Parts: sequence; structure tokens; C-alpha cells
Amino acid sequence: MKNILSKIKDGLSKDRISTGVDIGSAQIKAVKIKSSKDQIELVGFDIEPSKFDLGEVLRKVLDPHSGLPVNISVSGQQSVIRYVNFPRMSDSELKQALKFEAQKHIPFSVSEVNLDGYILKDNLPDNKMLVLVAAVKKELVNQRLKLVEGVGYRVDVVDIDSIALVNLFNFNNPFVASEEKKAVALLNIGASTANLNILDEGIPRLSRDMHIAGNAFTQKIADILSIEFAEAEKLKINPDPDKLNKIKAGAESALANLAGEIRTSFDYYESQGTSTVGKIFLSGGSAKFTGLKDMLEHFLNIEVEEWDPLRQLKIGSNIDLPKLKAVQGELVVALGLALHNS
Repeated sequence: MKNILSKIKDGLSKDRISTGVDIGSAQIKAVKIKSSKDQIELVGFDIEPSKFDLGEVLRKVLDPHSGLPVNISVSGQQSVIRYVNFPRMSDSELKQALKFEAQKHIPFSVSEVNLDGYILKDNLPDNKMLVLVAAVKKELVNQRLKLVEGVGYRVDVVDIDSIALVNLFNFNNPFVASEEKKAVALLNIGASTANLNILDEGIPRLSRDMHIAGNAFTQKIADILSIEFAEAEKLKINPDPDKLNKIKAGAESALANLAGEIRTSFDYYESQGTSTVGKIFLSGGSAKFTGLKDMLEHFLNIEVEEWDPLRQLKIGSNIDLPKLKAVQGELVVALGLALHNS
């Protein structure tokens, strides 16, 4: 398996095609980008319910006979990211030490996982360096590889959702640090999982997957209105004005639980004494729920902003722009995966 971690490259490769595929619990998202000397262009995308055939979705953005690989990702309880202070060492020395040091910090046996590490900061006090350690259960990786290879595609990179998200955010927002030097949080709310990342001057310092997300909002709406889950999902996306208050009340109770988990993460990060979190950047399919941004701001007493994942990308002339704009917040992981090779 190639590196778990995505690293933003300093330069752009020449006319390289790269495809990112985000296989979520509710939707499959695929994007294709073309990198040239001075720009990165979005040249294809598709988003379909997960019940769709994966091969059919992929064929809409990438010819299986092209021989080009795809980048995929994982998330959830079988993957973990830790930020660990190591004694200062070279990349080659880190590779040798990683297996022994990582076992102290991950909840799995190193024999059960694909393991990778990346030096984020090499100038900490006391001759230390900050290392991102990522581990994914081999079983999960093999399942994803089998799924994609089974429909005729070759996998180049297996990443973690959170790192793909950071990859894209830093590509689009290289100077996001405020004058107050506060950290920022990236919150990507999908159907079954919400990814939280805290960045300090662009460097990730905390990553966490939380299992209170869009489906939890939908279930609360279904409960409060005494309707089926599928009907509640439709109302969540297109609220009936006559039921809007009850819909918001249902979602608000689930969101309060998510906000509590986020606050716990913020408190832990801020207890380390580095900086405080000054802003949340929001993305994901469930972020489109009416009033969610305002409710988060109320619960957490912090500014929340939906960010533009297409900000630095050229949009190909063949792209259906209204369709793209409608789903851009749902493509963040797939876009971050595609950027791995750019």
C-alpha cells in the first residue's frame, strides 16, 4: 500500500490526471483533476447514492481502460491519527522507529495495521519534532482495495478522510491564520461520521472521527414527527415550512450532542497551552441542513463558516457548474484525495 498520508507538493506535475474517490455510507463521490505547470483543473465529478454500482460511478469520471489509478480513503473506528512528539531524527530514522514508538499511542497492535508517519514540525524545544502517526486496520484497507479493484480499477493511494480534508483546506486557504494567531477547526459532517481537525497555522494538531452526524439528525427528526427515516431525510434536505420548527428541534437535540463532543476536543486541545480555536470551517452533505451553522455557533459560541473547496481550482468547460455548486461541500474528501498526486 502507498503512503496513508497525503502531502501537499510544492510544485505541480505536468499534465497529470488524478482521481479521488470517497466511498461514504450514504454516497459515493468521485472527482478527476488535471494538474499542469501553473494550475489544477477540475475536469470531472460525480456523486451518487451508495446503492449505486461503484464501477458505474467511476466510469463517469475515468475510463477503466486508461490504466490510471484512483486514490481512496477510510475513516471510522478502524483508523486512528495521533500527533506525537518524537526525538528529532531523519525521515529514514523515523521509518525505523515508527513501529516501536507508535505502539505506545495507538489502540491496535501494530501487526494489525498499515502504519505511516509524517514529520509536521522538526524544530520543537528539547530537540523534539511533531509527527503525525496514522494507523488503519489491514482488514479495512483490504476490503476497500478489493471493492475498487473488483470493478476494474487500480488503487494508488489509501488515505484517511481527515488528512484528505486538511490537504484540500491548506491548498485553498494557505494564509488562513488570523491576526490573533488562533487555531481553526475543520468540521466535515457526513451521514454516519463527522470528521474534526484542529489546525494551528496550517499544521494539523488534533484529528477525530465522531459518530454523531447526519443520520443522527435524521433519526431525531423522524422520532419527533413520528415518521419513517426516509421521509425524515427528505424533510431534512427540503424542510416543509409548516414543520420547520419541529424539524429544527429534532436536529437541535442531536446537534447538541455533537457540539458537546466538539467542545470536549477543543478543551483538550486548548489545555495543551498552544492556542485557542477561533473559527470552525464547515463542510459535508449534512452541513446543508437549514439552520445548522447558526445552531453550532449558538452551542459553541464560536464563528462558523462554510468554506469554498473550489477556490483555487480552475473549473473545466465541460463541468455542469450549477450541479457542482450544489454539491461542492460534499466533494471535499474526494478533492483532497485527488490532490494527493498534484
